[in-house]
Amino acid sequence: MSGATLITVSGLGFEYPDGTRALDGIDLQVRENEFIALIGQNGSGKTTLSKCLNGIFRPTRGSVRIGDLDTRERGVTKRIVTKVGYVFQNPDHQLFNNTVHREIAYGPRNIGLPHDEVETRVEEAARVCGVKPEIFTQHPFFLTKGLRQRVSIASILAMRPEVIIVDEPTTGQDRRQSIEVMNFLRDLWSGAGHTVIIITHEMPIVSEYAKRCVVLSGGRVLLDASTREVFASPEVLARAQVKPPQITRLAQALSGSGFRPDVLSVDEMVEEFRRVTSS
Repeated sequence: MSGATLITVSGLGFEYPDGTRALDGIDLQVRENEFIALIGQNGSGKTTLSKCLNGIFRPTRGSVRIGDLDTRERGVTKRIVTKVGYVFQNPDHQLFNNTVHREIAYGPRNIGLPHDEVETRVEEAARVCGVKPEIFTQHPFFLTKGLRQRVSIASILAMRPEVIIVDEPTTGQDRRQSIEVMNFLRDLWSGAGHTVIIITHEMPIVSEYAKRCVVLSGGRVLLDASTREVFASPEVLARAQVKPPQITRLAQALSGSGFRPDVLSVDEMVEEFRRVTSS
């Protein structure tokens, strides 16, 4: 396991105003410097859970504690956003200022930081996200989607949160853009020490980047374990209607011939082939 606990979820239940039960009795912990994927079919509760993890939604039952903050309490929002940041699936749902600089500066200004500190955070977040000062005066909506997403992430990083949640980071992007975004998130995790949580349907992305998976179905957690252990559990994934990456499925189909069932990459499959054929 990683370091200290950042978020504690206890008996979490959530119902929408129309009575739809989205989450039912979820218990989990999020720790320092983790890279977690929330996976499951549409309607499994992934996005609802992620929005409970940063206080966008308040529990109907149970609790979510972020450090010493209980998300059910009133008046904690400004403190929560400095601990857990949320990047929406579509950056256009998050960007609303008329320049890149104002967008990145909005959060720090909104919590009352002095001008010099705001500028320091804008420059820092922009540098980390690869947002060049030359575009600070441009309107975010005139940028490419990849750049808009970077600006969205920069606006979150300017709050210096310990946890960054990104909903469907690769949706609507080609393979090159997807790899660029995911490598960037991995750098935030491995280099800057952030805890990163992604919500995604892309299992190859999960197998390559996530170290831990939370499998959801019907608003409940079916399995919470390392990515390798999760993808080596086809019965659980079948219940969640999730298919592991093709290379993992191939290894599992060949498990009767001595192949490990938890292969996650082509490179690992090559090593397995060499091991099996040389034995």
